[in-house]
Amino acid sequence: MNDEQIAALPSEMYRQGYKYYRRTHAHPNSTFKYTMSSLLDLMRWDATDQIELINQPLLMIAGSKADSLYTTEDAFAKATGTKDKTLFRIPNATHIETYCKPEYVEQVMEQLTAFYGKYLK
Repeated sequence: MNDEQIAALPSEMYRQGYKYYRRTHAHPNSTFKYTMSSLLDLMRWDATDQIELINQPLLMIAGSKADSLYTTEDAFAKATGTKDKTLFRIPNATHIETYCKPEYVEQVMEQLTAFYGKYLK
């Protein structure tokens, strides 16, 4: 895809994701293709199936501008088995930026360090 085609993609996550996974962080041996079985597995998989069984402390992190934020918020609401749960929204971060922009990665690391320091003893 050229820059014009990338700019025409329907969401920021697709635009940033294409650049991240296909240009700046692409593995040299990747074919960038799904197998039919892996795509079917992905379509059938539900991250929230039985999420209510989590009875341990839970930390969920998402960018406040992430196209996928609603899925994290939905999962957080369904995680009813623990009362010790936190949803940290990284201000102004999109989905892709949460793991590649230093100012957002630092916030993620601060949250994880505090969480693990408190609960992994």
